[in-house]
Amino acid sequence: MFPTIYDIAKKAGVSASTVSKVLNGRSDVGKKTVEKVKRITEELGYYPNSIARGLATKKSKTVGVFFRDHLNTGFRHPFLQDILASFKDVVGEHGYDLIFFTNNHPDNQVETFEARARHRNVDGLFLLGVPRTDKNLDTLVRSGIPCMSVDLDLIGPRANYLCSDNIGGAVSAVDYLVSMGHKKIAFITDFFSTKPGQDRLLGYNQAMEKHKLPIEKKWIKRSDFTEKGGYQSTMELLEDSQSPSAIFCAGDMMAIGAMKAIQNKGLEVGTDISVIGFDDLSLLSYVSPSLTTVRQKKEIMGETAAAELLKLMDDSNYQASPFTIDTELIIRDTVSKYVKG
Repeated sequence: MFPTIYDIAKKAGVSASTVSKVLNGRSDVGKKTVEKVKRITEELGYYPNSIARGLATKKSKTVGVFFRDHLNTGFRHPFLQDILASFKDVVGEHGYDLIFFTNNHPDNQVETFEARARHRNVDGLFLLGVPRTDKNLDTLVRSGIPCMSVDLDLIGPRANYLCSDNIGGAVSAVDYLVSMGHKKIAFITDFFSTKPGQDRLLGYNQAMEKHKLPIEKKWIKRSDFTEKGGYQSTMELLEDSQSPSAIFCAGDMMAIGAMKAIQNKGLEVGTDISVIGFDDLSLLSYVSPSLTTVRQKKEIMGETAAAELLKLMDDSNYQASPFTIDTELIIRDTVSKYVKG
């Protein structure tokens, strides 16, 4: 039979409520009593029941994670995976475990984010890749459950979000292409109307206007964030008799597809047509030539999201405001100076 707090209390000569206070880290117990209770707890091999502890403290010490992406790649998604890794490390240091909500649960169609979160009694929620169009987001914001999201503008009294400086990152990419002599610059964006996709398109337009360059509608392609999408969009661009000298892609996977399309046309990436991506995924170390891209600081994003959610969970009066994380242009081998007429 497993030992209980009553067994510890009997052996230590204290009340069960005192044992409970020690196990929950309360400060209103004497030092000698704390040391005695902890020693006996170890001797008896007692492990606190998380459910019972949650009832006492009104905290489960768990964070629920809704992890999605438009293509349903789940944990295989290279960008979201890196953010989640650093998020997990920070909340873990504060004693929290993660509960992942599946996307194919049979109750998905009838239960809201709020209902599933309350059913699992999580202390807070972390949302990655959830589309802005999800009809359940409004009720979640009003629910009072502490929430933190990435690339999803979730705003409320107990909700906050962060994203990269997608506009600034896109501007820096176009600025660099212009500095290398490029004027005919195409952009492959997404058709999901995500916040990052829309902001990167906005940044592209702003930079083109700043440099007084024409924005050709035929040079703006809408696709998904996949290699296949980038390939197909680039093939369409290359079929035009007046193809661009440079292609800026809203994601690295698109850019990898663009590079393959250029090579399959018998052209040289970075010489005949320059390419820039966005993300700086770890798998780029396997891509040749090395892709010039806009780096998202994924580790900082995960750490910041975790720190912010901890504040939202610990302080009901905390006034949250969105975070924007700087990006960085990483210059490699897929952009060269444009010297043709």
